Amino acid sequence: MERLFISTGALFGFLAVAGGAFGSHALKNRLSPDMLQVFEVGVRYQMYHALALVLTGFILTRFQSPALTWAGAFFIAGVLIFSGTLYILTLTGLRWLGAITPMGGTALLIGWLCLAWGAWSAGQR
Repeated sequence: MERLFISTGALFGFLAVAGGAFGSHALKNRLSPDMLQVFEVGVRYQMYHALALVLTGFILTRFQSPALTWAGAFFIAGVLIFSGTLYILTLTGLRWLGAITPMGGTALLIGWLCLAWGAWSAGQR
């Protein structure tokens, strides 16, 4: 799992940088300022959680904890759902996706709680 989380985090980071460049250059004149800001929120949260995923992978090399594994899984799901729906919404105009986006945000929050619990409880063993 460590390698999966680190490599997925690195891939998410790469895609966040590419997405940021795409938004700044290709979408700047195609999206309204509001929609461009929505796209940028997706990129920003993807990058934050790419780093969190890499960190989770490194923590797993030291401490084995089911909560840490869950943290990584929730970070991956959260990025795919939260950032993914924001990207699709801005690029296609499918507004109903806005109803799904909070599920991704909830997954990201749960990931942080799992990371906290996993790091805390791993140190108790």
